[in-house]
Amino acid sequence: MKKIVLFFLTLLFSCQGLFAQNKKAKVAVPDKLELLKQEAILKIDNNAKLTQEINDMLFSFGELGFQEFETSKYLTKLLEEKGFTIERGIAGVPTAWIAKWGSGKPVIAIGSDVDCIPKASQKPGVAYKDPIVEGAPGHGEGHNSGQALNITAALAVKELMEKEGISGTLMLWPGVAEELVGTKAIFVREGYFKDVDACIFTHVGDNLGVSWGDAGNTGLVSVKFHFEGAAAHAAGAPWRGKSALDAVELMNIGWNFKREHLETTQRSHYVISDGGDQPNVVPSKATVWYYFRERTYPKIKNLFDNGIKMAQGASIMTDTKFTYEILGSAWPGHFNKPMAATAYANIRRVSLPKWSYEDQLLAKASQIELQSSSVEGLAMVLDSVSEPVYSPLVLRQGGSDDIADISWSVPTIVLRYPSNMPGMPGHHWANAITMATPIAHKGCTAGAKVEALTILDMLMKPEIIKEAWEYYNTVQTKDIKYTPLISNQDQPAIKLNAVIMEEFRPEMKKYYYDPSKYTTYLEQLGITYPTVKPEHIEKIKAMK
Repeated sequence: MKKIVLFFLTLLFSCQGLFAQNKKAKVAVPDKLELLKQEAILKIDNNAKLTQEINDMLFSFGELGFQEFETSKYLTKLLEEKGFTIERGIAGVPTAWIAKWGSGKPVIAIGSDVDCIPKASQKPGVAYKDPIVEGAPGHGEGHNSGQALNITAALAVKELMEKEGISGTLMLWPGVAEELVGTKAIFVREGYFKDVDACIFTHVGDNLGVSWGDAGNTGLVSVKFHFEGAAAHAAGAPWRGKSALDAVELMNIGWNFKREHLETTQRSHYVISDGGDQPNVVPSKATVWYYFRERTYPKIKNLFDNGIKMAQGASIMTDTKFTYEILGSAWPGHFNKPMAATAYANIRRVSLPKWSYEDQLLAKASQIELQSSSVEGLAMVLDSVSEPVYSPLVLRQGGSDDIADISWSVPTIVLRYPSNMPGMPGHHWANAITMATPIAHKGCTAGAKVEALTILDMLMKPEIIKEAWEYYNTVQTKDIKYTPLISNQDQPAIKLNAVIMEEFRPEMKKYYYDPSKYTTYLEQLGITYPTVKPEHIEKIKAMK
């Protein structure tokens, strides 16, 4: 017995000596935040199956803006089961919702878009055009992936907050009808972000990245001009008609001549969404739908005012009447420096996924098929190796995104994650090729880790959000104040795309993903991964 007691006393004194040596030698011991980050990464890896299921399910729904009913029903049910409180139909948009968990400050909003692209149906994992349903919508930008990323990250953080008793509120929300820039300015107007402390938005890309300052994008106004004249027999009594279609065409002609004298930063384009009924009837009604894009609020407003003048002139020339209807808007974006720096440190820690031979083969074969300027496959190194640095000489990009309206209301960043591949056209069936494959799944998991670590930083280091608001108040909004491009009377255009979805949804339903029967959507569709043209394999071999 004495020997046993002596053994334990010796062991105790040895351990005390070891601890003292460690203390004396200042051995690095992980702090609480570091341990939480390690645990979050493990939880996200362990939840990769759920990430894949959410991603593939939303891909299979393929719903256009304002018609994301299956998507919203699936996501809100899932979040409700995970303990979130759901508010549905926010801001008068049936497919919009907010999911909240937790209590107190900080309130961190986590968003991503959910709508898809017309005529972009595409079988995943197939490196050439092969639609699931011919002519149907599809995720030709990859909006099916962002909520998979966000939910995985939020669940990991939620578990750690519960375990450690960490104060804060997680607020998940969808970007409804982003392709129509149709809702986020309305969300702001209706006050859904007034109590939010910070917003992390995620968007699919071909690398892990984040930026701050002026994003270099355009803002826009989306507007329909409706003309009304008088019908008549187009052959028997055309002099009795007043053609609304003539007014549309004259407006377009005038605008196309106007382009010559507009600044190079502008982008403007249109479609004739109603050109009449049939040739032998003078069209009594016609509609043209314009996007007016520019780099600043005053310039966007000026383009829009010029558009109204064109419509007035066309109506005078044709003796018709006109009205206009604003369908959506977006400001040019400006994103938060302290938040971006925090996220970028976590990007460097997480780094890019490990791509398989099959992943790279699909990417390279797709790049050959789409005649990309380079055939290098998926990204192997991060876009940058240092903190993002803002330059006033930003590229004058043509695209717009209404997350910008959120960015002018609360400190915001956009985290891009590598679920797609370089060299694709954008808004195109080819951008759907990877979006229900291991490439998308790995990209979502990598992005979820970065997002979860960044949220933990903001929860555990209050100075980050304090610095974010200081940047917002003293730099971003010092000389520029947000003025909405929509009025209080403009309502969400919730009927848009309804007819298209009514046409295609019955056939698309046959291909909805069933995770209870199939491990992946590729398996359900019977697709060999990857499916590529033999001649493309030969070209890839020759490049080596």
